[in-house]
Amino acid sequence: NVAERTTRRVAHDRMDEPHIVGRRISVRQVYALVEGEGDSETVADRFDLNVAGVYHALAYYHDHLREMSEVEAEREDAIEQFRESITRPDDVEPDTA
Repeated sequence: NVAERTTRRVAHDRMDEPHIVGRRISVRQVYALVEGEGDSETVADRFDLNVAGVYHALAYYHDHLREMSEVEAEREDAIEQFRESITRPDDVEPDTA
């Protein structure tokens, strides 16, 4: 039930994955950005978020690791299906790097 999975700052009504309420940025994106940049304040400034929202997204990520893994697997499957659906000329190989 979406209402049960929605918190004050994290919702599931867009993109079929948890994101910051009123924004398109997902919890997974916030997590990846903070892990990559190492600074919640920088991520908050970059996306015009408040720092509390960033911390809430991070807490949600860590509190719902199974859900986050499932979402990641779904996204990877969708990307792979898309790549397989692309028709390429016979002499062109996809970049696998």
